[in-house]
Amino acid sequence: MPRRVPTSVASALGIPPDLERLYGQLLALSGGEVSTVASSLLRTPDQLMSEVETFVRHGVVRLEGDRIIVRDPTEAIAELLREQAHATSQVKTMLEGLARAVPFLTAAGVGPGPGEVTERGPLDGELSSGGDPLSLLTALISQSKGDLLGLRPDVWRMPRESAMARVIAAAVATGRSSRAIYPVVALTEAPDMLRARAEAGEQIRILPTLPTRLLVIGDTHAIVPEPLGFVDEPRILVRQRSIVEGFTLLFEELWNRASPVPELDRGEARPDLRRFLLQQLAEGANDEQISRTLGISLRTVRRRVADVLIELGADTRFQAGVEAVRRGWI
Repeated sequence: MPRRVPTSVASALGIPPDLERLYGQLLALSGGEVSTVASSLLRTPDQLMSEVETFVRHGVVRLEGDRIIVRDPTEAIAELLREQAHATSQVKTMLEGLARAVPFLTAAGVGPGPGEVTERGPLDGELSSGGDPLSLLTALISQSKGDLLGLRPDVWRMPRESAMARVIAAAVATGRSSRAIYPVVALTEAPDMLRARAEAGEQIRILPTLPTRLLVIGDTHAIVPEPLGFVDEPRILVRQRSIVEGFTLLFEELWNRASPVPELDRGEARPDLRRFLLQQLAEGANDEQISRTLGISLRTVRRRVADVLIELGADTRFQAGVEAVRRGWI
């Protein structure tokens, strides 16, 4: 049904035609007490409040104690525009989200048609929630063979860390290799945990940030959150060979980019953070972001940035990043 075109400011505000005159009268009496306004308009207070209810519902009148406050038409129209703009923005956001979801809906329904393949079967793995993750990991590691590869963005914050450290140490003691990548913030937040892992024989490297948790066990199992990230469950346990190999390749790519921390072998976890600082500068991170990522104070970040700019002979942070790449520092 077509929307009626407003014929006046009052009608644009949603005020019914039969109440437009009353709106003008109330506007002239704005700020008055209910009893005084009612008397001026030859109404009882109850009659006036019954009529005013419509204006309150449309946001052009409000009650402050016993007084009636009427919005000026200009103010009321401006507020209406703000509300409509906000509503339009919300609709726009929703429509954009739905548009992004369309390819997934389409993909979910796409598969081999009749005669296009001769055999179909399920992937080897399962999505699960609940239970005891520690027992599951312990059993998988103890009953399997091969090296352990892990992305550990926040493992030191998890209550099962000490127990998992013992499981990893036991695996390494049997001759298996354990390699793990941690975010650089672990050097300041969890140096004792890193030293304990290193003393147990784990090989450790550092990246500024990590995209997800991941554990690859030999060439037979991989465990990741669903969706990828830092949640604990639901989780996917994958045994499908090609998928496990894919996660292994992802780990190896990140391992090659990561920096070793030889200081851990001497009981210290204080490597030179210059490389990570330069990477952040090259990516355009501001001081606050760098501080959070590297786990160092904002004051330290600013001092080190200034030192790097002088060392590289750069006038800007961007120039410093470019020059560092040119020199092969990152």
